[in-house]
Amino acid sequence: MVLNELMMNIALKLMYVGTAYHGWQKQKNALTVQEVLETALSKVLKQPIKCTGAGRTDAGVHAEQYIANFRAECSIPMDRLPLAVNARLPADIVVVSARQVSDDFNAIGSCIKKEYTYRVYNSRIRNAFHVNRAYFYPKHLDEEIMARAAERLVGTHDFKAMRDVGTPTRTTVRTCHYFTVQRTGDLIELKVCANGFLYNQVRVMTGTVLYAAEGKFAPEDIDGILERGIRTEAGPTVPPDGLYMTKLWYREPVGLDTDLEVLSWQP
Repeated sequence: MVLNELMMNIALKLMYVGTAYHGWQKQKNALTVQEVLETALSKVLKQPIKCTGAGRTDAGVHAEQYIANFRAECSIPMDRLPLAVNARLPADIVVVSARQVSDDFNAIGSCIKKEYTYRVYNSRIRNAFHVNRAYFYPKHLDEEIMARAAERLVGTHDFKAMRDVGTPTRTTVRTCHYFTVQRTGDLIELKVCANGFLYNQVRVMTGTVLYAAEGKFAPEDIDGILERGIRTEAGPTVPPDGLYMTKLWYREPVGLDTDLEVLSWQP
């Protein structure tokens, strides 16, 4: 059998503002990032394109970094492909870079950990430039208490209490590598990195940290909340518009060897 030398596995680095979209994953009755991207790629490459994304981001969630891959015949140089695709995309979705990857690379299956950032605009007066970009929270928050609460969630835990009902999963155990809190003026950023996330986990973890800052329970009480695994004991699911996917780490076969290396996608 003769292989088509133009058939490639291509990975794209994207960024998008999720306000206008019902998340990443293609749906029948709602506009999604995947649908818009596949339509643009199909027009540029003149063939049907099906993308695999790094994960399902919910409606209104943004991505400063997102990876998708697809297989196609492509004679366009990788440094020119983003320019060609961006000409067919709306302004709120951008292909930053493209590269050919190994046949075994899969945007979701090869991902070994992810970082999300949740942004809270903490001021008595809202900021028009943060509308749909950060959670407006007028009650003053103590970032030191928030950091103490976030630290209780670092490590390997059963996060059953920190998820909403969604797609069934084999296990609710995840490893949280870090969960940091930093304030710059009125903007508070919570960064959380884990080997995987349950449905709405980051938004519930953030809501739990906010509840601790409000004094509804002490940071140390979070240990018991995790142990009991009761969703109603944790904090609320905060709105999606403050959430961003900000970093991804990948494991990818190197050349023809079977050894694996960990790659953090860089611009």
